[in-house]
Amino acid sequence: MASTTKEVDKELLPLVRVYKDGSVERLLGSPHVPPSPDQDPETGVSSKDVTISQNPPVSARLYLPKLTNHDKKLPILVYFHGGGFCIESAFSFFSQRYLNRLVSESQAVTVSVEYRMAPEHLLPAAYEDCWTALQWVASHHKTGDEDSTDKEPWLSNHGDFRRVFIAGDSAGGNIAHNIAMRAGVESLNGGVKIFGAVLSHPAFWGSEPIGSESRDNHEKKYCYLIWEFVYPSAPGGMDDAMINPVGPGKPSLAKLGCSKLLVCVAEKDYELRERGVWYYNAVKESGFRGEVELFESEGGGHAFHIYDPETENAKCLIKRLASFVN
Repeated sequence: MASTTKEVDKELLPLVRVYKDGSVERLLGSPHVPPSPDQDPETGVSSKDVTISQNPPVSARLYLPKLTNHDKKLPILVYFHGGGFCIESAFSFFSQRYLNRLVSESQAVTVSVEYRMAPEHLLPAAYEDCWTALQWVASHHKTGDEDSTDKEPWLSNHGDFRRVFIAGDSAGGNIAHNIAMRAGVESLNGGVKIFGAVLSHPAFWGSEPIGSESRDNHEKKYCYLIWEFVYPSAPGGMDDAMINPVGPGKPSLAKLGCSKLLVCVAEKDYELRERGVWYYNAVKESGFRGEVELFESEGGGHAFHIYDPETENAKCLIKRLASFVN
């Protein structure tokens, strides 16, 4: 009898396995869940799914907090999920549970972007998709008497385009940085500006250890392996500005296209904490004209607030993020 066992081509354990027939198996990640158009029973937040672009395929889950004043304009948050650029989803259980809480606390109309992922779509596909989504959001800003019949009403009716924020966790924090850098040199539709950016436990790395990072097996650290898996053709390799934004020859961080920046790190995020603090200091010293803040969660590990948002530590972080947005 012929063997039905598929042959493995490459894998990034414990996240993803790629077979020689081209099929991809995601080994981690929470299941997809439906939106809650009639309000989440716990938070009162409503959600629905929309298509942003057919080519490339970009979609999103939109969130609307429970409205107490239908005339009041709300901040707009464009969110990029984490997962090493290769797992998780805007439609997953972890994203839905976390954003219901954040949207309820921040009272922000939120657009959680479903971007294409590696290994089927290697970077920079995710960056392009997230920029496309942000431009779509900005296109809802009325600058005159434009017809809004084809616009998304949650954004058109409730969004305050003077208060547009971007945010992301882990790989999503990396995306938020790169989107903010692009917004510093390219215009958004309708003259919209990013007011604030939140980078939670952002995924940055480089070929050389910094600070207290161990020099032992640096090239075998997980961030190294992920970057090589999701962006093998990165022009600068492990020191490409997309993953290592600090250092000689890199675009100045003073060009970040936002008015204020919040960088969040966790004490026990042993692989990424140091890079987050390093990035924060680099922005402070760059000549960036906006406000930049650092918030550290004591005792928390990487993305702890996504995986377990019920802890006091997670609630504290979510309140800090909400106060930044609102």
